[in-house]
Amino acid sequence: MPNTLLLLAAVGYGLAALAYMGLSGLIVASWRRRPQGRLLVLATGLTATWGSLYALTAWGLMPPWLGLAAEVVRNGAWLALLFYILQLRLPSSAVLPTPLRLIRTLGGILFIGLFLASTFPFIAPNQPELARRAIHLGLVLLTVMGLVLVEQVYRSTRPEDRWAIKFLCLGLGGLFVYDFYLYANAALFNAMDAQVWAARGYVAVLVAPLIAVSAARNPEWSAPVGLSRSMVFHTASLLGAGIYLLLVAGAGYYLRLFGGEWGDVVQTVFIFAAAMLLVLLMFSGTLRARLRVFLSKHFFSYRYDYREEWLKFTRTLTEGRPGEQLCERAVEALARLLESPGGALWMREGDIGYQRASHWNWADIQGVEPADSPFIEWLTSKQWVVDMDEMQSRRDLYGDLDAPVWIQRADNAWLVVPLMLHDELLGFVVLKHSLGKVTFNWEVSDLLKVAASQAAAHLAQMRASNQLIVARQFESFNRTTTFIIHDLKNLIAQLSLLLANAEKHKHNPEFQADMLDTVESAVARMNKVLAQLRRGSDAAQAQSVALADILTEAAASKQAFKLRPTLDLPPANLCVRAERERLTRAIGHLLQNALEATPPTGTVTLRAFEASGQAIVEITDTGSGMDDEFIRTRLFQPFDSTKGAGMGIGAYECRETLRALGGNIEVESEPGHGTRFRLSLPLNNDISAEGDAA
Repeated sequence: MPNTLLLLAAVGYGLAALAYMGLSGLIVASWRRRPQGRLLVLATGLTATWGSLYALTAWGLMPPWLGLAAEVVRNGAWLALLFYILQLRLPSSAVLPTPLRLIRTLGGILFIGLFLASTFPFIAPNQPELARRAIHLGLVLLTVMGLVLVEQVYRSTRPEDRWAIKFLCLGLGGLFVYDFYLYANAALFNAMDAQVWAARGYVAVLVAPLIAVSAARNPEWSAPVGLSRSMVFHTASLLGAGIYLLLVAGAGYYLRLFGGEWGDVVQTVFIFAAAMLLVLLMFSGTLRARLRVFLSKHFFSYRYDYREEWLKFTRTLTEGRPGEQLCERAVEALARLLESPGGALWMREGDIGYQRASHWNWADIQGVEPADSPFIEWLTSKQWVVDMDEMQSRRDLYGDLDAPVWIQRADNAWLVVPLMLHDELLGFVVLKHSLGKVTFNWEVSDLLKVAASQAAAHLAQMRASNQLIVARQFESFNRTTTFIIHDLKNLIAQLSLLLANAEKHKHNPEFQADMLDTVESAVARMNKVLAQLRRGSDAAQAQSVALADILTEAAASKQAFKLRPTLDLPPANLCVRAERERLTRAIGHLLQNALEATPPTGTVTLRAFEASGQAIVEITDTGSGMDDEFIRTRLFQPFDSTKGAGMGIGAYECRETLRALGGNIEVESEPGHGTRFRLSLPLNNDISAEGDAA
């Protein structure tokens, strides 16, 4: 075998020994706790021994039979691990299937025979070629058994769990396939392929990371594997550089082989250019950062206990009262994730832009950011967490973007976290530098983005609730205004009727007296309307009122009508609990409708009595009446009126008033025969509770 090939073989097997020795060292601290962990460490340790012996063999320091014996033992350890994993897949009292037990028996016999044959080469001293061929065939059978076991391990694993075992199966399967080719070729031609043998060490090195990843992912058959991020980063970098150099060497060889007279020159230029490219790539900050992120994401446990962090974040966000405190708690929750001592929240306020809505331990930071500024547009489009330190040192990541001047001038500003609600930038949070010297990386960025989305949802809900409260206040005000306008319309109608009769009856003493009473009543009601506007619609309180007084007051307010209602008053102690003015107005609406619908020759009766434990008020007229469809679809529909100047809210207000008091309203009517309204109210005979409205 040429010296160069021996050198390559020695380096390859030496790297394999170091790789598996390091893998064994990483898991040896906890391997005693699980039998499968012991087998894993045993297999990796024997593989490291195998690599060391073959490296020494390549240097000529060890006889070949020692490396061959180590290889038999190494394969036996890997087969034992695979058998144990298969046993774990079975119930506690179950045994391996018969074919696998047969393979285990034959494998044991073959292992003992191969170990003895490799350890004692003088067993067949007269026929060394025959002995060598027998050993090669035995190793072929051993690798075939290994491939069968790898296939069984993968097949016996549930599809949802194969992500944890696939790397082990891929790595060991690759080793066994490579060994199968090596020894099958040796058995056929009675000679070992030197180049294939020399490359085995590098193949074993490539398989080591796959075994490490699979061990870390599957604690059921391995002890926990802890890998240093720095070590894996440099190992991955060197491995990538080695693969790159191998490719370059191969390309350079073919350039020299087929380049003719220019082959040496082309090869030299190509290798120099490739080496320069490698140096540039190794010193590329962007490439190194992306490699670190890739390795951290796919090879390591995360820095945070996400369950605990999410519980603390949610607890901080939902404690206390809503409103202003929610804004402060949102900042505090985000800051505590990174051990930041303070922060401030900006939210959009109409066309003004983003203004400071709250802060936590950072009162002196101020500023307003226009909604159309480049910084806001960048945050909305990119949705990135902005690292102010990185923006100063890595301008290539942010291009021409500049942070707002007021953020640059702020003392200790570190991160700007966008609060995204779908594709809308609801606001952003500026955080101070971490007291715990937390390094901003992809994991911190992902955590902040998720937490910010949750905070944005709470803040959006708070804003929607505030807007709903304002809308309800306006609705209440508009509703009150509508009822007041309706009252004013009724007063105007009474006064207009009074003026219409004044010319004819102005010298009649009785008319004059009625006119004064009507004007006095109208003035009193208008004063009540003004007082209600000053106090608000919800200022009055329910009280116990005598129903007879309510009916008398309602009838007196309709004196301007020519037709006078007939009163049938209840006993003075028949009381209900209601807002006096509101109930009087409701009954007055129905009474006025009855008076307007009844001709002067008809009758309108207003009476009250007690029945079935309730106070009953009936308003009966002999007017035009209503059909069932009108009562069902239009009578209580607000803003629907058959009168030219009507507003259509009298009957609606009466029904809503009775419902608010726990009562009800019933209507009986027939076209041409009149109408009867029947109002029922809960009794309240506590006369001592009667008093003025608050």
